[in-house]
Amino acid sequence: MFSKVLIANRGEIALRIHRACREMGIETVAVHSTADARAMHVRLADESVCIGPPPARDSYLNIPAIMAAAEITGAEAIHPGYGFLSENAEFAEIVEEHGIAFIGPTAAHIRLMGDKVTAKQSVAELGIPVVPGSDGAVADLARARSEAARIGYPLLLKAAAGGGGRGMKVVHAEDELAGAFSTTRAEAGAAFGDDTVYMERYLERPRHIEIQVLGDGQGRVVHMGERDCSLQRRHQKILEESPSPALNADAREAIGARVAEALAKISYRGAGTVEFLYENGAFNFIEMNTRLQVEHPVTEAVTGIDLVRQQLRIAHSGAMDVVQEDISLDGHAIECRINAEHPWTHAPSPGRLTDYHPPGGLGVRVDSGLYAGYEVPPHYDSLIAKLVVQGRNRNECLMRLRRALEEFVIGPIASNIELHLALMNDAAFLDGDYHIHWLEDFIARTAPE
Repeated sequence: MFSKVLIANRGEIALRIHRACREMGIETVAVHSTADARAMHVRLADESVCIGPPPARDSYLNIPAIMAAAEITGAEAIHPGYGFLSENAEFAEIVEEHGIAFIGPTAAHIRLMGDKVTAKQSVAELGIPVVPGSDGAVADLARARSEAARIGYPLLLKAAAGGGGRGMKVVHAEDELAGAFSTTRAEAGAAFGDDTVYMERYLERPRHIEIQVLGDGQGRVVHMGERDCSLQRRHQKILEESPSPALNADAREAIGARVAEALAKISYRGAGTVEFLYENGAFNFIEMNTRLQVEHPVTEAVTGIDLVRQQLRIAHSGAMDVVQEDISLDGHAIECRINAEHPWTHAPSPGRLTDYHPPGGLGVRVDSGLYAGYEVPPHYDSLIAKLVVQGRNRNECLMRLRRALEEFVIGPIASNIELHLALMNDAAFLDGDYHIHWLEDFIARTAPE
């Protein structure tokens, strides 16, 4: 096994990776911006290296600085976490060209799935069902009009290089198409440096279902059930659960086996997540994330499998110590993303914490780098903690989640704990009767005036 791993990330995921490494006897190197000098993962790591000022482009996206940190500390591997450089094929190539293991998929797989147009084409060829849409990229308005006439309205314009909910626009009728097409291309170019767009049928009330996989890079891939990530605001996930209230065992096994079989054909390596929109019993592929997901703890909770430990094993020797026959889902788990933001306006709320008390007890896990006196910086994503609760069934899980949310204290900065508590009082959510557009309607009708 590796003796030293550099963690090219920050916040709760950097701490999560550090903990897995320590339990395996692996030393860790934390890289950090000047804004994160007192972050928990930096304080706990065996070594730390400052790689630049607060802006991510000058630190966490600074490939030369990260590689220099790996070289001077003698790190044998780099774990990119999620976000930042985790799906950057060039970074993966550079890491391995320097004789350092990249804890993730091959650069070829990252590149294959990174462009949403080629990803759709590739998975369709592998036998995974896709959302009906344009045949490749849509280069101009004339092509957009002909494709729209074929697909039908409403439809969704999407950036080919997009992700994280950015670069999307719904078009309800033909007279909206020209303006939406121009706007989406401009936004895609500004956000991703690539203004390529494509089109998909817009599904009215789908659920967002994703399948977790692990591959050894040698043709063996296992699936680990699904996560339901349908509670979203502006395409950003807020709460995830496993298993989904919408699937039965037969549907779960069928789509899981189909995904695993498809990815085995390309000898996929490491952790990955295949995401679908699910409506009227049909799965429609939307994208694949070639990395660890924010919501991976709910899968860990119901399977008992440490995904980061498996990533480390695969990157080191191409070996997984799990087989499909031994993977089963036990009970129910829900993750609440706790963000430093106003619960209803969603305005960011950085600042110094003076009050912090995480919940505990049976079946409660908190992934967070927070502590009293910590300064939440304004430079990064607002996610500051993940509350993960497990129960023997969904009802027990919901009761435990309510209790845990009531115990959670974060102050004086604002957080969205109040929003999660409001969900605990909504009959539709408690019944599992929701879809990807449901949360925004819920916020609109329940937010205090």
